[in-house]
Amino acid sequence: MREDHRTQHLHNHQRNKLSMITTLFTRTAAYVVVVLLSYAMGYLSHSSPPQPTQAPPPPPSVFQLANLPTQLDNFRVAAHCSNSPLPPHLVFPTILDRVFNGSSPYTNFPPPHLSPFLKKKRIKSSGSNGAVFEQLIKRVKPKVIVEVGTFLGPSALHMVNVTRKLGLQTQILCLDDFRGWPGFKDIKMINGDVLLLQQFMQNVVYFNATDSVLPVPFSTGSGLEKLCEWGITADLLEIYSGHDFISAWGDINRAYRILRPGGVIFGHDYFTPADNRGIRRAVNLFAEMNNLKIQTDGHYWVIDTAFAK
Repeated sequence: MREDHRTQHLHNHQRNKLSMITTLFTRTAAYVVVVLLSYAMGYLSHSSPPQPTQAPPPPPSVFQLANLPTQLDNFRVAAHCSNSPLPPHLVFPTILDRVFNGSSPYTNFPPPHLSPFLKKKRIKSSGSNGAVFEQLIKRVKPKVIVEVGTFLGPSALHMVNVTRKLGLQTQILCLDDFRGWPGFKDIKMINGDVLLLQQFMQNVVYFNATDSVLPVPFSTGSGLEKLCEWGITADLLEIYSGHDFISAWGDINRAYRILRPGGVIFGHDYFTPADNRGIRRAVNLFAEMNNLKIQTDGHYWVIDTAFAK
């Protein structure tokens, strides 16, 4: 019995030793596998050199923007210009149809309820009859003139007189919202409406120019976009509106889209106390971007697109 017990004890001891060796071998093998996998993953992750970080390109300058397919892409003008410019004899009929529902705004004007508030004529010239008008009209011989900013119409009516003297059949569109400005009190206001459009029309009637002058009573921005969309182009364009840079910049660039090739665009107050912060800055930048030459005549600026730099 004692011999059997010793034999059984020896077998148990050998079994325990084998179990410990097996466990140790298994743990060691697992550790080795983990180390090898870690090494392999590290090697693979560093086997290709890191790619250099590229610096972002510098933003384009305003002159680089000018070289886009059209120099006006950066102004986000929503309307597209017609690919078929209207012949001059269709300009007035198109305005009458699109703006005044097919009838002349001068028909039965002024209505009886407005007559007491309008003067027979009310013109404030403010340099609107300078020699530059006749010089440009003689040179261009325009069939269509668009005036951007009109007020009471002194420039437009002066140009009517010049074209008549020269024997020209010229149509003049006067684009203005005819609202004046905040605090404007020179003309009677009725129910919040300043009668600026009506007084302008009365001036046109007084000078017997209803066949030559039509108002386009909208803001310069929306009005110029519509003229462009309708295919209306001008031989001569006068900018006579806002003096700040933003207003002048928008008007000049939108107006340029409806100027026929070789036409002339001009405006007033190139020399003002604002110096290079208003109209002059807008005109100079526009001319530089479009490779055009600026001429001056008194306080007027003139750009003849037939003469590039």
